[in-house]
Amino acid sequence: MSIGSYSEVKTNSGMLTVQVSAEDIKAFADLAILVPKAAANAQRRAINKTLGWLRTHIARAVGRQEKIAVRAVRQRLRSYPVAGGSMRGKLWFGINPLEASRAGRARQTKAGVSVAGRRYRGAFYKKVYGNQADIWIRTASKHFDRADYPDSDVTSSKGVSSGWIAENSDRHPLAKAKISLEAVRPHFDSWSRNADERLLQILRYEMNYELQKYLKGTRRV
Repeated sequence: MSIGSYSEVKTNSGMLTVQVSAEDIKAFADLAILVPKAAANAQRRAINKTLGWLRTHIARAVGRQEKIAVRAVRQRLRSYPVAGGSMRGKLWFGINPLEASRAGRARQTKAGVSVAGRRYRGAFYKKVYGNQADIWIRTASKHFDRADYPDSDVTSSKGVSSGWIAENSDRHPLAKAKISLEAVRPHFDSWSRNADERLLQILRYEMNYELQKYLKGTRRV
């Protein structure tokens, strides 16, 4: 039985499932019985449009709250539109820490690096691995603050783990600046409720559109 849209939050990601509740479907039962294919098409379009709306508004809200470029948040959102016979769409959101260099335009200064209103004293902006520059700091620096480098835990004096890179040798380990997205976790429930409201609004429009097409066709017979 369809319970409508809902959310699931895990360690590094959250999933929003968008679907029409059984109660809402009853409101359009006559059309569904009369022209089931048209009703299914309306439902599919409504869910997919709601996914697009949700992705846009979540990206804007998170970008504004966390002071992160909207494009960077959108890269963490992945839509799975309705496919096949399953009348449900999904929106995946990766909420593990985001590289600070993606929050906006990073600027190197003598004191460190600034980006999107954040300042990382003692840090430097350069390519260490891969083709993209990131914000790094030597862990031995007096300016190193673990709060600015989440998801970066060293297991031993010589070990290297998530977020930590040893430049040339273990003598000079580096930490990559990242931004925690933990603050978005409480919002998943409200996002799923907003999705339900928006889905019903669009579904009414799409069902009416299909009904008008059907009635127009019958008048021609």
